[in-house]
Amino acid sequence: MVKIRLRRMGAKKAPFYRIVVADSRYPRDGRFIEEIGFYDPMSEPATIKVDADKAKEWIANGAQPTDTVKVLLKKSGVIE
Repeated sequence: MVKIRLRRMGAKKAPFYRIVVADSRYPRDGRFIEEIGFYDPMSEPATIKVDADKAKEWIANGAQPTDTVKVLLKKSGVIE
């Protein structure tokens, strides 16, 4: 199954996440198919940047966003 999920980057105690499309069998920070955005919770306010066209295309093709990514997509206006 293909999932849209967060991939943790950044230093210790300073997380930075990339929003990626990956096979659910791959490790969290391992191989992925495509990067469609990023999320920086440490900035004030938190920064969310998503390629809306790619996200909608992947969801239309059956990719399932995780709960956290679903909330981020709603905040950025990609899905309702």
